[in-house]
Amino acid sequence: MLDRIIENELKTTADEYPVITIIGPRQSGKTTLARKLFQHHAYVNLENPELRSLALDDPKTFMLRYPAPVVFDEIQNVPELLSWVQVAVDEKPELTGGYILTGSHQLQLREAITQSLAGRTALLTLFPFALNELEKEYTQMERETLIHNGFMPRLHDKNIRPGRFYRDYFQTYVERDVRKLMAIENQQAFELFLKLLAGRIGHEINYSGLAGQVGISAPQIKKWLSLLEASFIIFRLPPFFNNFGKRMTKSPKIYFVEVGLACYLLGIENPEQLERDPAFGGLFENMVIAEAYKSRINAGLEPGLYFYRDRYQHEIDLLYPSGSFFIPIEIKSSRVYRGEFLKGIRYFQKLSGSKQSGMLVYDGDLEVDREDAVIRNFRNAWRI
Repeated sequence: MLDRIIENELKTTADEYPVITIIGPRQSGKTTLARKLFQHHAYVNLENPELRSLALDDPKTFMLRYPAPVVFDEIQNVPELLSWVQVAVDEKPELTGGYILTGSHQLQLREAITQSLAGRTALLTLFPFALNELEKEYTQMERETLIHNGFMPRLHDKNIRPGRFYRDYFQTYVERDVRKLMAIENQQAFELFLKLLAGRIGHEINYSGLAGQVGISAPQIKKWLSLLEASFIIFRLPPFFNNFGKRMTKSPKIYFVEVGLACYLLGIENPEQLERDPAFGGLFENMVIAEAYKSRINAGLEPGLYFYRDRYQHEIDLLYPSGSFFIPIEIKSSRVYRGEFLKGIRYFQKLSGSKQSGMLVYDGDLEVDREDAVIRNFRNAWRI
């Protein structure tokens, strides 16, 4: 069982709060993590129909049967239970780490927690494996293999073929969660929408353009995007809005939480096909930005990530928080370093008046610390 970087943050918060809530994508390892770190807690899986019925029909008896310390897995199935957890916690103000909750629906859980557990729970998000959580022998494989395989724990633990895994994942979890959160009348249109999104990784969202291709309204496109974000299928990278005296873009970019799922949606069946696919550059960028995202949330921090683009098409792929400044990061799938890769970083440094060093993330062997930027292979960019 591989260690997860977020374990340190989880242990610390368990000594500070009576309730810990772990959210994240389906199959990202939430249950495994909770059971590993809280072995002396009772475990209750609320996907179990009998336990779920008891919790819904007679929550008082349920709470008496399963007192703290306890893990309630998939708590979004019985959000009503959170009010009873609140009562139990308030009766024991000295309690810490007594209730460990896991869930897969961001919007549902956040709303329920805001109502019932505000100030009583720490909220942590668990994404799929980060590169620096996997064995070094594995991460040294070709980038095409890493992207195609993706980073879902069960795929790695059970050595499942990626095509099989992501097909089943899509049909079992994505479609099921979509039906739970919102009635999708036209399933074919929704699948087309997902595939179009996968083909637009790293591009700013054009709501009207997507609506025209899918055959629905722009407001519906926005609802579907929110739905995918709530289900941890995608995340948004917002544009940077600091006033540098230039008109900047207003639309966010979309990336997939799991790049392997994006490969599946694009019909990429093997790493060899990926290397020749025009979507490769965007998928490589997706992998790197997802790693940056994981590095923040695994440390218990808000993502705080942005991209920059102005009307003159000057662009920085990623702005990474560093104190009161941002590290400008350029991402290139090239295996060869070229000085022109740092052009955008220098432009942003001059424009912002920041002396903060930038970073070039690529797939080359040269790694060096320059005055204006550090140069790193993508496998080492987020090592801690």
